[in-house]
Amino acid sequence: MTRIYVERGAKKIVACSLDWPGWARIGTTEDNAVGTLTAYAHRYRLIAEQAGLSFAPGAPEVVDRVAGINTTDWGAPAVAVADDAQPYTAQAAARTAAILRAAWIVLDDLARSAPPVLLKGPRGGGRDRDEIVSHVIDTERAYARKIGIRHKPFTRRDHDAVAAHREAVIGILGSHADGAPLTAGGWPPAYAGRRFAWHVLDHVWEIQDKSR
Repeated sequence: MTRIYVERGAKKIVACSLDWPGWARIGTTEDNAVGTLTAYAHRYRLIAEQAGLSFAPGAPEVVDRVAGINTTDWGAPAVAVADDAQPYTAQAAARTAAILRAAWIVLDDLARSAPPVLLKGPRGGGRDRDEIVSHVIDTERAYARKIGIRHKPFTRRDHDAVAAHREAVIGILGSHADGAPLTAGGWPPAYAGRRFAWHVLDHVWEIQDKSR
């Protein structure tokens, strides 16, 4: 069994794995969202293998349904669920850290190897490779505030700053904790791990799709 939850926005629905950070897809109906999530299992498996993890998901089972917000309709998993209040175990933290590191490696490789000008289409509109990579890095700096990390602005070309920022994120999300938000008004660690990993992978897959 693969535990998933469904987040219902006004226009879109996000299906998310509770146990595999970043494995989340959108749809216009619950069945469509869950079906798309399942269809992406082979792509997520490549990331899990890069992370040194064995990925053998069972049949998806919806264990929670939550109301989304405006951000949900942009296709993002935007709401923490009841399960996120449970302790964030050392095993969950290690898995999150491994998936994040693997996702960043793939993103960095694409930043070098993907065509600088990408195919245009509905995924991300007209953004090209460097714009997408910069967007991921800028967004992660904003996300980091939700887990108690604040860094001065930096660009994707400041490799030392990017590396230091990522290590700070791993320092938090790679450590076990209770299920409380990591800072006042912030995110619980399990949700934060899903959100960080989803955002990297969503854009990794975007670049891959638009490089064809």
